[in-house]
Parts: sequence; C-alpha cells; structure tokens
Amino acid sequence: MKIYNTLTRQKEEFKSIKENKVGIYSCGPTVYWNQHIGNMYAFLNWDILTRALKYMDYKVVWMMNITDVGHNTSDEDTGEDKMEKGAKREGLTPWEIAKKYEVQFLDSLDLLNIKRPDVIWRATDHIDEQIKLAQQIEKNGFTYKTKTGLVFDTSKFPDYAKFANLKLNEMESGARVEVDEDKKNPWDFLLWVTNQPNHIMKWNSPWGEGFPGWHLECTAMSTAKLGETFDIHTGGIEHIGVHHTNEIAQGFGAFGHNTAHYWMHNAWLTLKDGKMSKSLGNVYTIQDLVKMGYDQLAFRYLTLTSHYRNGLVFSLDSLKSSQVALNKLRNLKPTPNLSLDKEGNYSVNLEYKKEFIELISNDLAMSEALALVWKVAKSDLSPEEKWGTILDFDKVLGLDLDKGMIEEKIPEEILNLAGERQKARENKNWAESDRLREIIKNKGYLVEDLGNTCKIRPIT
Repeated sequence: MKIYNTLTRQKEEFKSIKENKVGIYSCGPTVYWNQHIGNMYAFLNWDILTRALKYMDYKVVWMMNITDVGHNTSDEDTGEDKMEKGAKREGLTPWEIAKKYEVQFLDSLDLLNIKRPDVIWRATDHIDEQIKLAQQIEKNGFTYKTKTGLVFDTSKFPDYAKFANLKLNEMESGARVEVDEDKKNPWDFLLWVTNQPNHIMKWNSPWGEGFPGWHLECTAMSTAKLGETFDIHTGGIEHIGVHHTNEIAQGFGAFGHNTAHYWMHNAWLTLKDGKMSKSLGNVYTIQDLVKMGYDQLAFRYLTLTSHYRNGLVFSLDSLKSSQVALNKLRNLKPTPNLSLDKEGNYSVNLEYKKEFIELISNDLAMSEALALVWKVAKSDLSPEEKWGTILDFDKVLGLDLDKGMIEEKIPEEILNLAGERQKARENKNWAESDRLREIIKNKGYLVEDLGNTCKIRPIT
C-alpha cells in the first residue's frame, strides 16, 4: 500500500511498525458547535483509510481526540477559547456545551456509517497525561516561563519550520500576532496557560492553576495510548502550518523523534462560491441534509467521488446525483437470493477484487475504485456474482448496500408545493396545477395523481 506522506511530500510504501498492526491517530472535533459536512468530510476519509487497511488484513487501532478545552479561535495563542465562546453564545457552561456538541458529532458519525474510532478520549479527561508530557519537555530543556505560562522554545528544535515549509523571517515581521512580549520568538507556543483568572476551565499544575494549550493534548494522548512512535497521524490541511508543526516539535522535545511515521492530510470540502464556514453562515450538517429529504449515505457516496487530497466541491445538485447513483447500486441486489456458497454468501470475482485492492492501495484512489464498482455492475457477470463482488468492495466503501433501499423522505418544501397543487386541482385551476407540477419537477420530484390524492417520488 502506498500513501502520501506530508512529512516527505511524496507517496511512500506503507510499512507498519508492528507486522500487520496499525496505530492511527486522527485530530478530532472541537465540540463548541455543530460539526458540519465540511468537518465530516475529513472523518469520512479517515474512516475509509481504516476500512481499507482492515480490508487488507491489518489489525487497526484508530484513536481520536475530542477537544473540549484550550483551542483558541486563532488556532494559536490568540483569541478566545472556543469552548468558552460557545458557552457565552448559548448561556451554558463549557462542560454543557461540550456534551451537547459531542452528542451531535457522534450522531453524525453514525448517520454517515463512520465506524466509531476504537479509542475516543476527551482532553479534559486526560489532563494528567498532558501535564506529564509538558514536564518531560521541560525536563529536556525545551521550555521557558513567561507571565502567560509555560512556553515551548522552538529555537531548541532546529527543524521547526521544515514540516510546513514555514518562512520564519516573514512570520517574524508580523504574520503571527504577538501576545506575550516575553516570548523569545512570536511562533513559540504555550504548553500550559496560567494567569487567566476569568477562564472557567482550570486545573492545578506545577506551573500554577491553568489549562493546557491545544497542541499539547494531541501529542500527550496519542503517545499515551499508541506509544511514543505510532504509524499514521491524520488531519486537515489547515493543521499543517500550526497544530501539526507544534505537535512534531513537542514530540521532538519529549522523545527526541517524530511521533508518527506518516502524516496524512485531507483537503477541504468547499462550496461553488468558496469555503464552508460557520462564521459565514453557509454550513450544512448531515442532520440538515436528512431533514431536507436526502439519504445521509448519499453524502458518503459523494465523498467517494473525490480524492482526499483534492477535496470536494459540494452542491445540492451533486448530492442529488449521488443519491440517484446510490439507489441504482442498491437496486442491483438480486431477488430471489440464488447462487450462495456454503457459508450463505455470494461469490466474489477475484480478478475484480485484485483490481480493487490495487486502487485502494494507491493512496486511496476512491473515485477510481467507485468507477470499478460501476464497471462490475455493467459487466457480464451473473447478477449474483456482481452483487457479491460489489458487497465485498462495500467493506471499504461503507455504503451499507446489503441493507437495501432506504425509504426516501420527501422534503417539507415539496410536500407543501404538492399540497398547494392539490388545492388547485380541487378548484379546477389547471394552469396553476401544471405550473406547480413543473416547479416540483425542477426540484427533482415527480407527482403522480391518484384520484383525490397523489404520489410523490424522486426523479431517477
């Protein structure tokens, strides 16, 4: 298997540290607000990664953190803690905000058929591990103290700028905002924050009462569970320049080496007119899409049409097309169930399986793998062998094809239009009835009149 390693900027053959065993750490959500589909796009891709490795007979331990303290709005040492910002927004405590939006995140995982990570740790449940790591970094001479707290001295790590190709001279002239005049360099970062009397979430530490910096939690928890060196660390491209750069520095400061052998990053999901952002108010959650009448797994199908390093341009039109394609795949299920093997399974075509493995082994070439699914669907294999082969691929795709068709919910907007049309028909206003039928059709649905009522179905 080959994967693109951000550390070396090239595609490399994957070699696990322990034979047939893989440890993966993924940067998880900051639970101060709903996770939108742009956030979930990342987790979908890392679910596909773990599924692909398992499909190739690796034993995988997938770990994810939940950030519920210390993540500032700037991703650096400036701005307000996102948890406290969320608490003020809704008149709740940071702890209540964290619980509320953790529930929404976990529900989003389940809706999208993302297998929950084997290990999910909250930052606030593992403060001791974070303090211990900061003490180790301090013991090794990589820190200094200021009025703001315990600071990582990046000058002690010669390769600090290497991972993200940072231009420190340009940054020094003002690219990062200086918030502590006692810092030796503007890009030095806080491991532990003190002297914040108004910050609600605080713990005792050797450096005084305070709270951990955001970067500390990922290094502390990943190494506490997966070991000082593990296989793969994942995250979004936005993490490269600050968060993961600082994680690598922390690993060097604590252990003298990089903690992960491979660093993998997904590009963003965007809209046609730019980035999806909470601040811009142009976000959809997967729960929103379900309420609008879409099958949640249509979004998963749409994700499979992209490559994780290229990102995805999202539109409702592309989601509708994905839903049509997904339903066509489900309709391939043969009835009655024939040609089963002794274990009661459909046979799998080994030539197509070999081709599928080659594709997913090429840095998760999922759009090509999806094209292979349709190649199988249009092949001259028997219906049973087609279905068995596609079901085998679905162990990676995660479309739950074996569960068959999911009854589609008709959006409330379409139901309201159909109701208006029915009233027009009752009043023999045929022109208005036809006009509304066309509006409904343009929105992707057909109306079939059945006496005094009607049936609505999506256009396939």
